[in-house]
Amino acid sequence: MASQDWFDKDFYKVLGVDKTASDAELKKTYRKLARQYHPDSNPGDAAAENRFKEISEAYSVLSDKEQRQEYDQVRAMGSGARFTAGGPGQGGGFEDVFGGMFGQGGGGQRVRFGQGGAGGAGGFEDILGGMFGGGGGFGQSTGGYRGFGGPTKGRDVTATTTLDFTTAIAGDTVKLAQGNGRPVNVRIPAGVADGQKIRLRGRGEPSPDGGEAGDLVVTVTVRKHPVFERDGQNLRLDVPVTFVEAALGATIEVPTLGGSTVKLKVAPGTPSGRVLRVKGRGVATKNGTGDLLATVQVAVPSHLTDKQREAVEALAEALPDENPREDLLTKARS
Repeated sequence: MASQDWFDKDFYKVLGVDKTASDAELKKTYRKLARQYHPDSNPGDAAAENRFKEISEAYSVLSDKEQRQEYDQVRAMGSGARFTAGGPGQGGGFEDVFGGMFGQGGGGQRVRFGQGGAGGAGGFEDILGGMFGGGGGFGQSTGGYRGFGGPTKGRDVTATTTLDFTTAIAGDTVKLAQGNGRPVNVRIPAGVADGQKIRLRGRGEPSPDGGEAGDLVVTVTVRKHPVFERDGQNLRLDVPVTFVEAALGATIEVPTLGGSTVKLKVAPGTPSGRVLRVKGRGVATKNGTGDLLATVQVAVPSHLTDKQREAVEALAEALPDENPREDLLTKARS
């Protein structure tokens, strides 16, 4: 910033503070205004961006002890004064006047009134770095006002894919069409769940200022299976057994997701709802492998012949006279 401008700009008024404001007051006021008018908080608002520039310029001068002293002395000469910088060898120029004020010699020597360097204590770059997530100089080529902390990352791209139940458990590579028409192969890990998101780093939109590309985020939908249901890393299924198998006990075959079968022992007197476990035949993921959980459902015949009915009635006569709902009724009344 040319020192000539200091005659016209009231930095204290820009920040809304008194001339005797302490460094702490300046910093507190600046942080509040910077949050309010920062371009990231006001996208597309040119007025807010200009206001942010004014605030930053004012704080860059007033937060530097030496520059603030020089600014106060310049302003003390009187608002509205004008000087024209003389050429080499010419007296009375703007630089000559300030050279005399601040102990500088004439003859073309110049007094620089610029923004504090990146290493200056209390600089506004450091404050903005803390507020918006990065350091670095104001207005650098690494993203302008949005460039604190480096170039801007490209936007993420979202996509969806639907898998059948078996494919989701085993894992697969699927091909998706991007917005630009080019296909992209996506590796679906084994054990992916319905609604799970898979992130592919750097496969999204490119950065607008040379930074890291965005990511491709794929949401997976898994179709239901007619037999199996997923429960975390376990697989569940209902297994029907006959009344005789449940009452007397039996060894039955149960299907697994891979198509093969395993044998399960049904203990005598097994009721509906009992869960039989097959270790290690569930969902295999990087966190381990679950189990196959078979829930017993006693199948009751819907049609009986007269002979079968007589046999069941004879069994009922032979069994103890018990009410299996007695405990249920007692608990309900309590």
